[in-house]
Amino acid sequence: MQLRDRAVVVTGGGSGIGAALCRRFAAEGARGILVADLDASAAEAVAVEVGGIGVACDVTREADVASSVERARSEFGPIDLYCANAGIAVGMGTGSGTSGPFAPDADWTRSFDVHVMAHVYAARAVLPAMLERGEGYFLTTASAAGLLTDITGHAYSVTKHAAVGFAEWLAIAYGPQGLRVSCLCPQGVVTPLLESVAAQMGGGGHLVPDAIEPDEVAEVVVTAIDREEFLILPHPVVKDYAIRRASDTDRWIHGMTRMRNRIYSESD
Repeated sequence: MQLRDRAVVVTGGGSGIGAALCRRFAAEGARGILVADLDASAAEAVAVEVGGIGVACDVTREADVASSVERARSEFGPIDLYCANAGIAVGMGTGSGTSGPFAPDADWTRSFDVHVMAHVYAARAVLPAMLERGEGYFLTTASAAGLLTDITGHAYSVTKHAAVGFAEWLAIAYGPQGLRVSCLCPQGVVTPLLESVAAQMGGGGHLVPDAIEPDEVAEVVVTAIDREEFLILPHPVVKDYAIRRASDTDRWIHGMTRMRNRIYSESD
């Protein structure tokens, strides 16, 4: 899909990858961009920059998601591309203390609601019209953690795995009816979310050294959408890691365990 004259919705569009996507889509000539974010002022600031519309949206509330979709339709017409991009990283840790299975239920629930149910709500809102037209695009921002498992992000990794699975299911179920689906799986990206992770881990975020800029991610995304590729990997090495993980899972787990122990202490 080429983005010129397309109507786009981007959740989590007020900063980071979402904001970079909005700017890149505008540069491609999108006819309308709705920037949705929990932070209404951030959404509005990006919207002004790209000539779009900013709205407050809590993606864990189906009514908010549906309302943002209807606003986009009323302003721009049929939605061509929906970017389920909003994400959070809460309760980071290495498995002891109050992390991993011992993390508060609220961390697990919030992660699942943002990374999985928000995508389900979005699909409910946009798919009927897309399938009726026989055309539409659904972009999921997951993470390399959804393919490989991050060593500190327990709820993050589990729910990002689910996000990848949901995106793949959409592609299989609705591809024959004209829906195109892509799943974005970067490693570290210089965003407020990565800064939050590093802060929670005492400044030792293992993804920080090789983190890339959001604009680099957006450039890769535009190319992949043009090619209608399912898996989008701004860090190409992730593909190699995924192959290693699948070909010898025990060796992969042992290697990840050694890396975790080398980088992080046992205390949260």
